[in-house]
Amino acid sequence: MPREVIHLPNRVESLSVLSAEGQLDRDLEPKLEPADLRRLYRTMLASRRLDERCLMMQRQGRMGTYGPSRGQEAASLGVAYALGPEDWLVPTFRETAAILWRGWPMYTWMLYWGGHEAGNVVPPGINDLPVCVPIASQCQYGMGIAWGCKLRGQGRVCVTFCGDGGTSEGDFHESLNFAGVYQLPFILVIQNNQWAISIPRARQTASCTLAQKALAYGMDGLQVDGNDLLAMIVATREAVEKARTGGGPTLIEAVTYRLGVHTTADDPKKYRKEEEVREWEARDPLIRFRAYLRKKDLLDEKIEKIMDEEIAAELDEAVRLYERYRFDPLEFFDHMYAEPTPDLRAQKAELAAYLEARAAVRGGVPAATGSSPAPAVR
Repeated sequence: MPREVIHLPNRVESLSVLSAEGQLDRDLEPKLEPADLRRLYRTMLASRRLDERCLMMQRQGRMGTYGPSRGQEAASLGVAYALGPEDWLVPTFRETAAILWRGWPMYTWMLYWGGHEAGNVVPPGINDLPVCVPIASQCQYGMGIAWGCKLRGQGRVCVTFCGDGGTSEGDFHESLNFAGVYQLPFILVIQNNQWAISIPRARQTASCTLAQKALAYGMDGLQVDGNDLLAMIVATREAVEKARTGGGPTLIEAVTYRLGVHTTADDPKKYRKEEEVREWEARDPLIRFRAYLRKKDLLDEKIEKIMDEEIAAELDEAVRLYERYRFDPLEFFDHMYAEPTPDLRAQKAELAAYLEARAAVRGGVPAATGSSPAPAVR
């Protein structure tokens, strides 16, 4: 037989709408309402300010190890904007902007990083999973939800995130293989921030792009400028529409950069150059989107000042609620299952009895049998 090129039915494309220099492709520009554009900017700004506050609190010993998302806000916010409230979102731990858009209160985010189980409680009416740190494990969870969406036939879609390092894990490949075979309404977004802790993207894979990994699983791949909020909205809208109408899964590679530390337990100066960071700071998604809105006369110093003041007040209130929360060891048992198993009930009773006995021996007040309720979502 002659040697021939195999023509694959799927494609890999790249997408950018608003360049780092501010050049706009008007043919690709999504038509968004002015109110939405302002709210998107405010959410991105709130995510950045929340990051800064949590980092400060961690350094002061008021919070546990924290993983910031500075520089990656557009990659998750554009995705969240393109979803409907009925759709599902499965995050890792850098989708701060996305969960704020979806309706998570700031204090819940703080509770999570403060080590409280209540930080894993999804607000009522929001189809999200809690933060998931184990690398690429969330790919399987999202794929399973997408399978359920297809079986129920309600036209819902599931979007899941992972990092560039997660593409080396088996869970990543298994979820894509299953999604491709069964044509699930599944969108997997890779936040390619160039570093998996101290391992650079070049040591993660020999592929020219991460998006091209889609071809092995019979789906389309799209490499998007992840610092371009408009491009992320366009890309996700297309993928959601395709998934919702039975067109199957899509793999999106959001090319972005982790401007800060991997977590507060990390020192990136030991493995990357400051020149590289400065180069990416010039592509900051917040600065880029601010310039875009100013050109449209939708943002000025007065509006920004009002936004900053409102966000600062929200953060102060979130910190107050976070630090008011009273930890109870028994809460470890409260959020494992919707209905506790007999074993869990027995273990919880055993721990409660132990805490009561210890308090009695010490002559103190008996331990509480329930956590302080988290304030209602507003």
